[in-house]
Amino acid sequence: METFLIRALQLILSLSLLVIIHEGGHFFFARLFKIRVEKFYIFFDPWFSLFKFKPKNSDTEYGVGWLPLGGYCKISGMIDESMDTEQMKQPAQPWEFRSKPAWQRLLVMVGGVLMNFLLALFIYSMILYTWGDSYIALKDMTYGMKFNETAQQIGFRDGDILKSADDKELVRFDMDMLRDIVEAREVTVLRNGEEKKILMPELSLLDVAKEDPMFVATFRPNIVDSVLAGGGFAKAGIQKGDSLLAFNGTPLNSWNEFMDEMGKLRSKAELEKKTSASFSLVYSRQGVRDTVTVQTNEQFMVDAVGGLVSYKETNLSYGFFESFPAGVTLGINTLKGYVNDMKYVFTKEGAKSVGGFGTIGSIFPKVWDWQRFWEMTAFLSIILAFMNILPIPALDGGHVLFLLYEIIARRKPSDKFLEYAQMVGMFLLFALLIWANFNDVLRFLF
Repeated sequence: METFLIRALQLILSLSLLVIIHEGGHFFFARLFKIRVEKFYIFFDPWFSLFKFKPKNSDTEYGVGWLPLGGYCKISGMIDESMDTEQMKQPAQPWEFRSKPAWQRLLVMVGGVLMNFLLALFIYSMILYTWGDSYIALKDMTYGMKFNETAQQIGFRDGDILKSADDKELVRFDMDMLRDIVEAREVTVLRNGEEKKILMPELSLLDVAKEDPMFVATFRPNIVDSVLAGGGFAKAGIQKGDSLLAFNGTPLNSWNEFMDEMGKLRSKAELEKKTSASFSLVYSRQGVRDTVTVQTNEQFMVDAVGGLVSYKETNLSYGFFESFPAGVTLGINTLKGYVNDMKYVFTKEGAKSVGGFGTIGSIFPKVWDWQRFWEMTAFLSIILAFMNILPIPALDGGHVLFLLYEIIARRKPSDKFLEYAQMVGMFLLFALLIWANFNDVLRFLF
């Protein structure tokens, strides 16, 4: 319950900040061009609001709604989610959105997306300024990588050190690295001191990312690093420094393979509704082999840690002014990666992977970590900016599309057309929202 509350609080805080900044972008340009803003709300307020106030001599009512599905900035003389069609039947007033030149209306509509993107760049810059950047370079992972069966069939071998994908250097172990590998025509690895070229078939990042064991993982030697006192390993006589050679008769060449076999045992025990399980383990100590039986506990925890390797860590620090170009680069690369991955959403598996608030909340850490919180907030700001600029009615991108049509064709779409487009767009968005959260429910239940 505590984990749920921590994640929920982080999600609410993050989304509230993003909504304020997004709607603040619309508000800023609207007021810059002397367009009246009637409402500025965090979350939606159908029927009632949790809090509202209207400053003296102000045209704007500020408030907090009860429906946490975003927020809105109600601008006079505009067909938006408020569907205030009665206002549109009245003669146009000089302070209304519809009375302003197309270029001003265009800036009002892109203001939210612009602010979200700038916010992400600023947050990334401040993260680098405050915490710097630390990682272990792939070239320094001297034990190389561990590859699953799919990767082995392509031509990778355990212990390969990843160097480049289509002549692009592979620097660190992350999703960008996996994306570069999957989309490359050729991957270069260092094998036994020699460079090897591996020709890549056509792969789907979505399929590769879901594979278990992972397509590629850091190689962990099959050597025990520490043993939990009183646990199953300690009772079986396993000690620090022992090499694990076989699990229930299956040879082990790495700690990765041991964990894979433990996962299979755990899954089998859960299907058979067993609260404990045992397995035979062949190990070697100073060249002497022995076989023992290890009994797992009720949680099927691994009572030993193995394969820990002390690699050299790369640490980068940034001065205040240095952090901004680095933050911009990080933000742009994040946007490129997200846009590139959007193509998978339109596949069958991609549609199943779409998630709602549960999925979004799960990306936040289980304990409060400010660095991780700001990283996730910046990422969500990138997503919000991109999703809102899509040319879908009811989104900012839909309004931008119609404004561009007006600028090019020199004629406005009719108010009736805009009303219907808004309704269709809202229907699509609510359908997507329901589908995404339905997927979350299915994941929780099954």
